[in-house]
Amino acid sequence: MMAQNRRLKTIAEALVNMKVLKLYAWESYFKNVIEKLRSEEYGWLKALQLQKGYYLVLFWSAPFLLGATTLVTCYFIGIPLNASNIFTFLATLRIIQEPIRLLPEVFGVFIEAKVSFDRIAKFLEAPELQNLQIRQISNGTELNHSVYIKSTDLSWESDILNPTLKNINLVIKPGEKVAICGEVGAGKSTLLAAILGEIPSVEGTIQVFGTIAYVSQTAWIQTGTIQENILFGCAMDRCKYNQVLEKCSLVKDMDMFPFGDLTQIGERGVNLSGGQKQRIQLARALYQDKDIYLLDDPFSALDAQTAKSLFIDYVMEALSGKTVLLVTHQVDFLPAFDSVLLLSEGKIMQHTTYDQLLASSREFQDLVNAHKEAMAPETLSEHASIKDPKTCDGEIIKVNNEEHSSNTSLGDQLIKKEERETGDVGLKPYMEYLSHKKGFLYFFLSILAHLIFVVAQILQSLWIAANIQDRSTGRLKLVMVYSGIGLGTIFFLLIRSFLVAYLGIEASESIFSTLLTSLFRAPMAFYDSTPVGRILSRLSSDLSIIDLDLAFRFTFAVGATMTIVSNLVVLGALTWQVFLVMIPMIYPIVLLQKYYFATATELMRINGTRNSLLASHLAESIAGAMTIRAFKDEERFFAQNLNLIDTYASSSFHSFTANEWLILRLETLSSVFLATLALFTTLVHQGYGGSGYVGMALSIGLSLNEFLVHAVNNQCIVANLIVSVERLNQYMYISSESPAVVHENRPVPNWPDIGKVDIYDLQIRYQPNAPLVLRGITCTFEGGHKVGIVGRTGSGKTTLISALFRLVEPTGGKIIIDGLDITAIGLHDLRLKLGIIPQDPTLFSGSVRYNLDPLSQYRDQEIWEVLDKCQLREVIQEKQEGLNSLVVQDGANWSMGQRQLFGLGRVLLKKPRILVLDEATASIDNATDAVLQKTIRTEFANSTVITVAHRIPTVMDCTMVLAMSDGKLMEYDEPMKLLQRDDSLFGQLVKEYWSHSQNNTER
Repeated sequence: MMAQNRRLKTIAEALVNMKVLKLYAWESYFKNVIEKLRSEEYGWLKALQLQKGYYLVLFWSAPFLLGATTLVTCYFIGIPLNASNIFTFLATLRIIQEPIRLLPEVFGVFIEAKVSFDRIAKFLEAPELQNLQIRQISNGTELNHSVYIKSTDLSWESDILNPTLKNINLVIKPGEKVAICGEVGAGKSTLLAAILGEIPSVEGTIQVFGTIAYVSQTAWIQTGTIQENILFGCAMDRCKYNQVLEKCSLVKDMDMFPFGDLTQIGERGVNLSGGQKQRIQLARALYQDKDIYLLDDPFSALDAQTAKSLFIDYVMEALSGKTVLLVTHQVDFLPAFDSVLLLSEGKIMQHTTYDQLLASSREFQDLVNAHKEAMAPETLSEHASIKDPKTCDGEIIKVNNEEHSSNTSLGDQLIKKEERETGDVGLKPYMEYLSHKKGFLYFFLSILAHLIFVVAQILQSLWIAANIQDRSTGRLKLVMVYSGIGLGTIFFLLIRSFLVAYLGIEASESIFSTLLTSLFRAPMAFYDSTPVGRILSRLSSDLSIIDLDLAFRFTFAVGATMTIVSNLVVLGALTWQVFLVMIPMIYPIVLLQKYYFATATELMRINGTRNSLLASHLAESIAGAMTIRAFKDEERFFAQNLNLIDTYASSSFHSFTANEWLILRLETLSSVFLATLALFTTLVHQGYGGSGYVGMALSIGLSLNEFLVHAVNNQCIVANLIVSVERLNQYMYISSESPAVVHENRPVPNWPDIGKVDIYDLQIRYQPNAPLVLRGITCTFEGGHKVGIVGRTGSGKTTLISALFRLVEPTGGKIIIDGLDITAIGLHDLRLKLGIIPQDPTLFSGSVRYNLDPLSQYRDQEIWEVLDKCQLREVIQEKQEGLNSLVVQDGANWSMGQRQLFGLGRVLLKKPRILVLDEATASIDNATDAVLQKTIRTEFANSTVITVAHRIPTVMDCTMVLAMSDGKLMEYDEPMKLLQRDDSLFGQLVKEYWSHSQNNTER
């Protein structure tokens, strides 16, 4: 179970971050890691399957072993061996055969239950977040402040001796707006977490007066509609709702979405841009109408105009009268706040007004000066003749409306309902299961071994029946021959059990390997439309059925059926009259079985689907626990979870009761058959030729009653279990991406040596019938040039980058790098040669070294040099473990800015000829950003650097700037030349950014 948990945890981490794995060309490495974990699991699985094989040998041989032992004992102690004694005893042994088989399973269930309860108990006994030092009081009028923190040390670890925040003293009054700023890793997000009561170790006092709304730095979006995400459990007030959409700049976006605010959002908001996710978060917080708003850097993912609009409409107007704590790196907004709180190295340096802070704090002056230097106003002020913002914005609205008109023709939501087969499963999943490796061979050999066992059993009974009354046959010989035949059958039972065990292991290994390859080769469109919880449900519960149950149940059902058929043939040979009842009984048995199959199979399919929904909801709730607790919405999520559990349990319960329904009717029919058999055998003596055959017939009849129930029941159980093969099969043959490597067309080792990118009439659409997202982009990025890509949210910037990495294939046109069409080479060869710092920074469970160099390609000295260049060396040196310092899942113990610096460290180690920066420094303060931009210019002086940025200063020193709007290339030229044009979109964006920054700074 522990091996399975490790494997599932790693798979979940890989699936959630599949986009990053593809961008870095790390799929093969992570696939190998998962396969190694699976191989560890196989060791335990083999031992378990072989143990099951031994149990089944015991099950099938128990009647013989006990019978032979008893007969030998009776012979030596002188108990008469006659037909009535022997066959009554053997029939009794066969009846108790199933309870004997169940004993090991029952013990196994108790052991598994104990392990599960121990794990649950360990979780329930873990420390709670509730902290006596933190008080959240709904009545904000108790004191003249909203937030009160006194002499507090805060730590994410249990060790308070090395706190994250030290000696925090803070008082915030009702209605006060406070900006929180500081360098990367200063503790800004930790301070908000402390106010929320999320910090486990607190020394001091934290008091919060009033209700809280929280907007996280990494957007948390639920699977569901946009409307559901905004309402967040509240009743719909249409007037208030529309005002919220307007204040959050979401009205235009709603018009662009094919189903408006009823558009389904994929897991983690995969079909939304970063800016849209943040604005939906902001809308959710505003609609709740709380007293205190904690905003963790929500504007970093937005372009300047949208950020400015949101700041004015949302923070200054919609939240007027509310207490606001805003974490931000955008110096432009600071003058508008009542006070600014400056954090550095886990301490509050100062908390005062903007002007006083600017006059007294050297650290704050550095932040502001870094921003002013980045803005370089002297290069912009001369271009005051740029077109008025409103006119340009009007043009963009017009284009958006055109986009909307084409989008509304779409008939399908992105997120599809989970696929579920209907009707009879047929033979296809059985054939699929046996087709893996040597499945058919193992299966037929095991059936042959069982057939020999069944024939030997009949020979045993015939030997006893024929010779029990023959005085010329000695009793010792009678017993010895019986025992000898039985011992021979055990050999075939062992062979059969080993064959079945290896059938299960080999099929399981092959299915998992095929499934894993299919998932890692699936295109990103699959992950955009398929919740990870749905995939994990199949990789856990369905795969567990394949691993543990299916092989033995399958062969057991076939074996029990063979035993039934052979025994019926023997009974027919002994007394043909039994066919008068046997043949008519076949019809109701088949009818019952068919009726049950139809119901039980659908129940199993429904069960699997509901299990996926439960797993997805639970995973989402855990990911958003901080937001859920902030809004005090735990009860609603508990209720949703319990409802999903009840729904899942109901289908499980009905599946169980359907099985009991079948067993009851089968036992009734078999009892009728047994009574009829007993009647014929006692009334018609002439056909038997002796009491031995009468005893044999009754003995078989008694055991037949039990075997009939188990044979049909196991057939039905297998029909239910085979649904898991059917469900896994849906993900085993997903349409894959292009080949990872095209052997006949591999690029030369030093490709690309120039870094020139030619784009010809590039057209992209995400779905076959969807409108074009990129509409005929044509341009050239010269080798070694620094190219900036700008445009408003949704203009197609990220899609262009996705096309460069072939996360999405061109509908038309092509991209050529150094004379080589990228569609002609393998994906691995392409992505390995490109470098990227993605918009959403990703860290994996492991160490610092592992996250920078998972493939172990670089020496420690090189890693330390890179850490120095990306401003992380000092932070990591302070940790005792150094490069082995812990990184938890999702990098939760590192700040967002630090995670982005890890991304920079990866490309500094790789040193690609073409580097893409996708909002790479959005969560970094201006001073650190300036240092990093200088590092990038130095380290990648000869590389082609493509920068996607909302921060206009980031692209001002680029060689060329490409401006996009609604999937079209609006302009592409040197930045200074673009600024000189009256109709320049780039010029418009620069002016908006500069005027907005200048106005706020002068305020």
